[in-house]
Amino acid sequence: MDVTTSLKSLLLAVRQYRDSRTAQNAAQLKKQVEEVSSLRCDQLLSSTQLLPADCVSGLVELVGSPNTDPTLLTAIIALLAQLASSDDSREILHSSYNLTAAVASVIHCHSATPGEPLVLQCLQVLQKLTYNTRMFHTSNHIRQLLAFLVASVQSHNDDIIMPCLGLLANLCRDNHSVQSYIKSLDSVKPFYRTLITFLAHNSLTVVVFALSILASLTLKEKVGEKLFDAKNIHQTFQLVFNIIVNGDGTLTRKYSVDLLVDLLKNPKIADYLTRYEYFSACVSQVLGLLQSKDPDSAAKVLELLLAMCGVPGLRPLLCQVLFRPALPPALKLRRAGRRDGAGPESGLALVQWLSSPVEGAERGSLQVLQLLAELLQESLAADGGADGVLSFVEVLLPKVLELLEAVDPAEGDVRLKRRCSRITHTASLLLVLCADDSARSLLSRQLTAQRCLSLVQSLLSCCHSDGPRSGSDGDLGQVLAEALLKSLELMSKLRPQVKDMETSFYRVLQDQRIVTPLSLALTSHHRERVQTGLSLLFEATPLPDFPSLVLGESMAAHNAYRQREAELSVKRLAVQEVPPPSLLDSSSGVSSCHSVHSLAEKIQGGLELQECVKDPRMSDVIDIYEQKLSAFACKESGLQDLLEAKALALSQSDRLLAQYRVQRAQAEAEASKLGALLKEAERHCEQQGAELSAQVLEVQRSRADLEELLQHNGRLQQDSEEHQVLRGAYNALLSRSSESERQLKELQAAHASLGKHNDSLRRDHQALQLQNDKTAAALQEREEEAGSLRSELRQRSSDLTGVRAQLRAEEEKAAAREQEQRELEESLDVVRTELSRTEQARKDASIKASSLELQKVQLEAKLKQKEDELNKHSAMISMIHSLSSGKTKCDVNLSL
Repeated sequence: MDVTTSLKSLLLAVRQYRDSRTAQNAAQLKKQVEEVSSLRCDQLLSSTQLLPADCVSGLVELVGSPNTDPTLLTAIIALLAQLASSDDSREILHSSYNLTAAVASVIHCHSATPGEPLVLQCLQVLQKLTYNTRMFHTSNHIRQLLAFLVASVQSHNDDIIMPCLGLLANLCRDNHSVQSYIKSLDSVKPFYRTLITFLAHNSLTVVVFALSILASLTLKEKVGEKLFDAKNIHQTFQLVFNIIVNGDGTLTRKYSVDLLVDLLKNPKIADYLTRYEYFSACVSQVLGLLQSKDPDSAAKVLELLLAMCGVPGLRPLLCQVLFRPALPPALKLRRAGRRDGAGPESGLALVQWLSSPVEGAERGSLQVLQLLAELLQESLAADGGADGVLSFVEVLLPKVLELLEAVDPAEGDVRLKRRCSRITHTASLLLVLCADDSARSLLSRQLTAQRCLSLVQSLLSCCHSDGPRSGSDGDLGQVLAEALLKSLELMSKLRPQVKDMETSFYRVLQDQRIVTPLSLALTSHHRERVQTGLSLLFEATPLPDFPSLVLGESMAAHNAYRQREAELSVKRLAVQEVPPPSLLDSSSGVSSCHSVHSLAEKIQGGLELQECVKDPRMSDVIDIYEQKLSAFACKESGLQDLLEAKALALSQSDRLLAQYRVQRAQAEAEASKLGALLKEAERHCEQQGAELSAQVLEVQRSRADLEELLQHNGRLQQDSEEHQVLRGAYNALLSRSSESERQLKELQAAHASLGKHNDSLRRDHQALQLQNDKTAAALQEREEEAGSLRSELRQRSSDLTGVRAQLRAEEEKAAAREQEQRELEESLDVVRTELSRTEQARKDASIKASSLELQKVQLEAKLKQKEDELNKHSAMISMIHSLSSGKTKCDVNLSL
């Protein structure tokens, strides 16, 4: 279902329920309200259509009616809260539909049950509607609302205290009417004491609300002087800055910034802030909030910085924080762990908001440009182009020059107006830089004449296509003219330094389209615009093609238009009571012409009568009346324009009727309320007599209480002296605590590094332990293998001794047979050679056997080799023995 169909169904359901308040109609209306809520019509109030206006008027009327069903009322208030999503929508609901008084009446009707969800919902909606909105205590239900809020704050219901405090903070801020009414209440002193106790609350939001209300009510009284004196103000500054930086959310930060801005309006407190020793550190932490992507938080931070710029003593301190020169590498490493390091890093936090889109965070972009213009003007005037400021300007210029983009006349009026406002602020910032020679040289190297020319040409096209504009400050024509004049002033300043800039500047001044913005500037009420227009006019007058005559006619037309606007503003009430358009076109024009001609005839008749008297000053009188007649002729054409304006005013009649219905319902509610108040006043008069006697007893009790208070005051003075002594000790302990915290942070960092090193050593130890276990197991295996090898070696040694004994026996036999074996001499020589080799091998084997412990791995192979050799030798010996035994029968000793 589309939006139009849903709104028509909603309007029909509203009318049916207003005519017959049955349960069925209430259910149908609730269903339609929920359907519209699901469509998320955020921009519904910004349209000029009558259907949304009728729907909202009917819903507001039902909210203000005391007979509306509570369940339906909850749904309607939820829908209206959804519509109030932007500042413009909240302003429309508050001023045009009077939603604030209607919701306040709901709270008044349900004041007996303050803890129910409907009252909490109404309080939240009122807190959203009344932010930055001024109310009068004489408005409908506002007095009852203030009494309810003061009583609820002093109650013990924690659920309702926070929204009541937030709403009171909105109503009391910059509102002398509400402040005076609250101060006149009988329970104001207990209310002050309750707010002071809230300063120690565990919720930062409650602390900010309470402090904001106390600042609004007591800042110019004795209570406020005690709360915000020189002894307590530094703690207040620290508290507010901590809440801004470490607050519970955007809402707490918003009210904290508003509180500090309100405190800066007091000259004494502003002077205290200039002497606050931690100001630079606090501002650096606040600037850190700009690194987030929340446009609301950034806008509030920039609002705070702009308010600080309004204090002369704080401007140099802000410049020191933002434009502090870069630190050397050693000092930068030394200060890396501190939270107060500002300098270029803090200043660069502002640059990221310059390129924000105009549809979203355009407010932040304009605030940054304004802030930088004021601070750079202060810094360049004081330092004369110091290195820190120039380095920041060098980084800033590329981002700023990107904002000087050409505009498109085809864009919407809202977007075009935002773009032109940003161009105006950007040109103002660049003009500030032009005041310093070094900064101007940096700007002239990066800005080209072609960029300025394209920007100015696009602005001229918008001014020309826009047609005639009124001279009010909020009109698109005025915004376009101001952006164009600022751009031309920038071109004029940079003419000597930028190539082709002078040619482009004179070329623009001779354009016929320059007449409209220049005439708007020369006829403006602002001194700066008039001076800019005069300076450009002084440059353009000597040029041959400058349209001087057209400029004069345009200025005269603008002056005439301003005069008609002034006359129209006086007769606004008559404009709202115009007849239908058909009558305007016929009778009104004729009657106006007839009135002028009849006036002229009466004047001429009076002059003819006076000619008989022949007054010598008659010629002067005639000249005066001739001038008046010409003025009346000019006003006749103005009246025609007024008639057209009256015809246009009829288009607003339906909306006025809707507002009248809302006001009529409110008037009926007020009438019933006045009747109830009259009955209450009669009962109140009867109670006054009884209360008078009670007051006499109360006076006697007060005297006794006064004596007790005097005694208690003496005790309090003693406690105050002890408190001062304890405060000094507390400050000393506080300094020691801060130093201990710093040392604790350093020790914690060292402990963390040692813990990491200990973990790595523990992991290395476990790995080495596993490796040691593996090595021990391998070593045990090697020892077992060595033991087996030793046993084998002993067995081989025993076998070798047997072989040696056998060899000795054989040698004896061989020596005995040597004489008998002459035939085998040659064979014996060979055998001797082999036996010598065998002996050498035996010696080598014994040597190798002694080193087997060091050569465990190779021993077995070598032993096998030696066994093979011994087997060969034994075979040879047996062969020799067999050969020798075959030739001789007796035993022969062989000597080897």
